[in-house]
Amino acid sequence: MLTTTLPLPPNKQFPYALKALPATLANEWSNPAFAPYRDAFPPEHAASPEALAAHVQDLMRRDVKIAYLKSLQGYLWEAGYASGALRAPLFPDVAPRVLSWTQAAAGKIEKKIRVMIYSSGSVAAQKLLFRHTNTSGRPDLTGLISDYFDTVNAGPKTEAASYAKIAARHPDVPVAEWLFLSDLAREVDAAKEAGMQGLLLERPGNAELSEEVRRKHRVVKSLDEIVI
Repeated sequence: MLTTTLPLPPNKQFPYALKALPATLANEWSNPAFAPYRDAFPPEHAASPEALAAHVQDLMRRDVKIAYLKSLQGYLWEAGYASGALRAPLFPDVAPRVLSWTQAAAGKIEKKIRVMIYSSGSVAAQKLLFRHTNTSGRPDLTGLISDYFDTVNAGPKTEAASYAKIAARHPDVPVAEWLFLSDLAREVDAAKEAGMQGLLLERPGNAELSEEVRRKHRVVKSLDEIVI
């Protein structure tokens, strides 16, 4: 059994990125270390700090998920995590459940379970997030995560082919033994179409789920409701 995607509560990452962007552009525009992030943007938006900032603000306002924006956000977040200005807030059930599931992989209980993450955020950003959580006593959870997937190495999260690609990366586990968790019904639909099992997580702050969605998918409010 393998589990992918653990939705998180709203956090300060995105506001932090917007807040940190102007100073970063002013101080690092010509820095060779920053060049790959700057040059990944379309030329018309990478022509000046002002043009890039305006484009980033527009993309984030429209919630556009595109690789070069995610990479830049990861760069900005890395500085925030390093300074302690950012910590990734997890729902209270996440860390204990991930720990208990992965203890199985260590042979402490019968079933062997691997936990993986599939997010629209870049793999680099995912690793930063799980390295700097608000979990008391163990903020770094990266040692519990077996693999990471994003829209670059897997594909769009609403397409079944993306989930087939993820499963193919771990051919030792039949696709029917994968369990995909998400707070978006379209993603669960795609995972099921690829042959995976799927559960819909209903979390505080989510849009209200329709009765049609509730009839179609099993809905849980906590990872503690999942019996593996």
